[in-house]
Parts: sequence; C-alpha cells; structure tokens
Amino acid sequence: MSKNMLDGGQVIVDYLVREKVPYVFGLCGHGNIGFIDALYERADNIKTVSVHHESVAGFMADVYYRVCGRPTATFTSCGPGSANLPIALANSYLDSVPFLAVTGNVPTGQFNRGAFQELYRHYQADFPSTVRAYCKRVFQPTRGDMVPLAIRQAWKTMVTGRPGPVVLDVPFDIFKEAAAEETPKPEEWNANISCRCGADPDGVTKAVDMLLAAKRPVMLVGQGVKYGGAAADLLRVAERLRIPVAWSASGTGAIDARHPLALGLVARNGPYQANHAARTADVLLALGVRFDDRTSSSWLPGYSFTIPPTKLIHVDIDPDEIARNYPVALGLMADVRTFLRQLVAEVECRDGIGDVAAERAKWLDTIDGYRREWDAFIAPGFVDDASPVNPQRAAHEIDKVLPEDAILVSDIGVHHNWLIQFCRPRRPDSLIGSMGFGPMGFGVAGVLGAQFAAPERPCVSVCGDGAFFMHASVLGTAVEYDLPVIWVVWNNFAYASIRGLQRGYLNGRELVTDFRHPETGAPYNPDFAAMARSAGIEGVNVDRPADLSDALRTALASRRPYLINAHIGADKNPGGAGVWELPGLGQSQPAFGGRYQP
Repeated sequence: MSKNMLDGGQVIVDYLVREKVPYVFGLCGHGNIGFIDALYERADNIKTVSVHHESVAGFMADVYYRVCGRPTATFTSCGPGSANLPIALANSYLDSVPFLAVTGNVPTGQFNRGAFQELYRHYQADFPSTVRAYCKRVFQPTRGDMVPLAIRQAWKTMVTGRPGPVVLDVPFDIFKEAAAEETPKPEEWNANISCRCGADPDGVTKAVDMLLAAKRPVMLVGQGVKYGGAAADLLRVAERLRIPVAWSASGTGAIDARHPLALGLVARNGPYQANHAARTADVLLALGVRFDDRTSSSWLPGYSFTIPPTKLIHVDIDPDEIARNYPVALGLMADVRTFLRQLVAEVECRDGIGDVAAERAKWLDTIDGYRREWDAFIAPGFVDDASPVNPQRAAHEIDKVLPEDAILVSDIGVHHNWLIQFCRPRRPDSLIGSMGFGPMGFGVAGVLGAQFAAPERPCVSVCGDGAFFMHASVLGTAVEYDLPVIWVVWNNFAYASIRGLQRGYLNGRELVTDFRHPETGAPYNPDFAAMARSAGIEGVNVDRPADLSDALRTALASRRPYLINAHIGADKNPGGAGVWELPGLGQSQPAFGGRYQP
C-alpha cells in the first residue's frame, strides 16, 4: 500500500473524528480487528469503549444521542457478534434515533464459500438482509475505494429527514485495503444539509385560523418535539395562545410537567385531565407524534381521542405518519421546530390575540376541575407505607429525590407505566424511555450512554428485575470505565406487566411470568445487591418507601456506581383514564372516568 493511502478502517475512523464523534461503543471479534486497529491509531482523538454484549453497545449509542443530540457509532464482528445488534437497531429505528453501526463481515475473497460465520445460503455475506427491516439503510462496500463514498452517504442517510440508525457492513479485508488518499470532509458534504423544512405557508395560515377559532384546543406532543429541539418554541406557542399541552409517552418532558398548561400523559394509563381534555377537544394540534395504540387507547373512540368530531392538525417530518391512524383536518409535513416558529410569526401578524387567549380561561378552569378530581383519586397512593413498596409510592419517592438535572432512563416493564404516570420531569431529557420496539435492557444499558453524554449529571436507571438479570454484564462496564451510574432494580419477582395481562384478560391463568423457588414456592430472585458488590459496586436491599428515598440520596451523593434492589409490590398495575384492547381477549376498563360520547 502506498504510504499516502489510507485503508478502509482508517477512512471510517478519520471520518468519525471529523464528525466530532467522541466515543465508539462495541465488542471485539476476529471480523473487526482491522477496524479496532484503526481506532488504536487514533486513540487520542476518539475513545473506544468495550462492552460485554453487543446490544448493550447499541442501547448506549441510542441514549447517548437522546441526551446530547450527537450521533455516535458502534462496532461489532461478523456472525453472532453483529447478530446481537438488531434489537438495539430496531429500538433506535422505531424511535427515530441515529447511530452508525459498523459491522464486520467475512473477507470478500471468501464470499459464498461458507466461511466461518458467513451467512451465505440465500445470498453471499448476507448480513444486510438480517437488519434491513431494523434500520434506515445498509451500505456494504466490497472494495477499498468504495469506503469513502459509503461512509459519507451512510452518515447523511442517518441524520437527514427522519433520523435513524444506519449499518455500514464492512468485509474483513476492506478494513485493511487501500481506500483513499484523504477522507471526505463533512464540512463539504453533510454539514451543509438542512432538513429543517417548513410547512406550506397556506397550511400555516389555515392552522392559525383553526387554533384561533377553537374553544377547546389541545396540543399533543411526541418525541419529535424533544429530539427536534423544539421545547422552547412549544412553550412560546402554548403561553402565547394559552393552549394546554398533553404528551405521548415518548414526548414526556417536552414541557415542564409542573407548568400550569401541562396536562400530562395521554395514554391508557394517563391521568384524567390529559385524556379527557384530549378526547373533548374541538381542535387537536399534534406535533411529532405517531398515535400508537397505547397513546390512543387502542384507537377506540372516546377514551384518548374522539377524531372526528375533533379536528386534527397533524405535523410531522415524515409524511407517512400523517393520517396513518386518524383522518386529518390539516396535515403538514414539516420539521416541528420550524413549524412552531412559522406559527409564532403568523400569530404575531394577527389582531386580537390577547382577546383569544383570555377567552381560554373558561376551558383552562374546566381542565383544572378535571385535575382536582384526578388528584383526589390518586392521593392515597402517595402516602401508602406498605412493604413491599407500593409502586405508585416508589415512583413518587424516586421523582421527589432526583435533582432537577438528573437523567432518569427507564427500562421496559410495568415500572415504566408507573414512572411515566407519576414522575414529573422538568426537561426534555429528564425521563428517557423506549416506546416503539420496547426491548428489555434499554434502560439497564442505556444509562451508561447517558453518563458518557453527560458526565457531570446524575444518571439513574429504573429497571425491572427481569431486564436487569438479562443484562447484568453492565456492572462490569460501569466499573471498568468508572461510571457513577445508579440502578434502581424494581424487583417484583415477576415479568409483572405480562402477569397483569394474564390476570386481567385470561382469568388469572398464569404461567412463566413469575419467579419462584423450586422447593418452597416462595418468590425467588438472585440477590442483586450482592451481585453488584461482587462486581465492586455498592449494593443495598430496600423494602420500605423511606428506605428507598434514603438509599437513592446516598447513591446520588456517592458519585460511584450503585445498585438499589428495591422490593416493589406487584399486585396492581397503574390505572388511568384510557384503555387498552387485546383483540380477541377484550379491553380493559378505565380506572377513572368513562367513555366520552360527543
């Protein structure tokens, strides 16, 4: 190779450095040692973080972006190494979170020969088919000189339009094959692309007309507002027009939950004031939200929404999401931040805005009445001193103790439903969860990525016992990289969310959803606190609300890795003003309120 030529691995690493990527997360294998060697050469410019399971790397990259808004990369080897990654890829893809997955493959000269770990029976070196449904696109350069084009196009695909993960699948020999004299310069390519597209100006005018004419307007926000950097613009519009704001689970934190205009979560387990305001609204402005089944009470009218007669204005950067599940009075393809700024500009050109905002007092007073009814209904759970800990009380205690700058990363399970209902986040990154693919382990591992993204902020994972046991290898990573993360293991000795479905829909025909000792039949789990201590991490067991609060305060003060094994009651699931239907098995009933009939 000529002295002035970079090989494929060097081009990829240099491009990441030029894109100011500070970390790559991954796991070694024979298929990616050429890439790791290129990382070794640039250790002063980009830090390599080794994990103990490939999906952990993907979850870390995912949450890293959600916290700091900058994409990073992962590296995995051919065969099973990269085959462990699709769960994390799918999670990011459905939640519109970008990261670059660099996957190794067999050497090009061995394509279709059945080399060790080659997928070849349908097509040669066919890892791309494995992940095609789980990412925006797969690039597979098969010559060194294809790498520069592949890396810059992969990065552009990842960050433009609706963001999402992209796979760069690189055969073994291409990492070391001569590729280019220099790397593509991002400042000449991707840095000059803006996807902050605005809405049709006539559509903006019509949207303002509809909002000003509305008597009972509501805004519904999703993660497009959070990750689109539109929280400040949302607040400006809400306060200027005095429109209350509700959110999907993915939009939690887009507005301070303590703000007078904040309604709360619209969902099957959402509070009464949020669901009832949304389903009785005459105009609903939906921003960066996809109307999934949980947000929409399985699309049954009168619980979360009543569309129509509610007139829906749906704004999203992805036109495929507009009118997917509900008819629209107005659908606008736009970046939500740009649209909100267009909205403000149009409003400022109108007369009588102050009078319109003042007329909203009656609507807001009515909503305050809904809120008082709901607050009275849930009040007992906040003071329940039961042991094991009442789950509502547990969520409340966690929320109460965490400082305003804390990052709470929730895993998937029944605890997530309690957290999104009873925690009151102040910032867009205060409470991070996964609501698309919903893989267990997202929060267990993702909290490591949060700590890399925000090293000075407290980062806490609340995770179920089932999810933690699946991904307990994170303990080693936290120690190896001195990450002061905190795990609160929500230990209810069961896959409790699924057991709740068996109890609610299947008349208590329970199987494989709880963990029991074979001799005594008593609830069983490993001692997670002892497991943490064996890894060199402080671990404590708690089973009372006050102990949970004290343990979390101690963990926060320690600034060291810490695990709290909290025994939480599992006999109830969070109720709300919405419902959820499992077709063929029935639908749940709202815990408060009923079905709205317009």
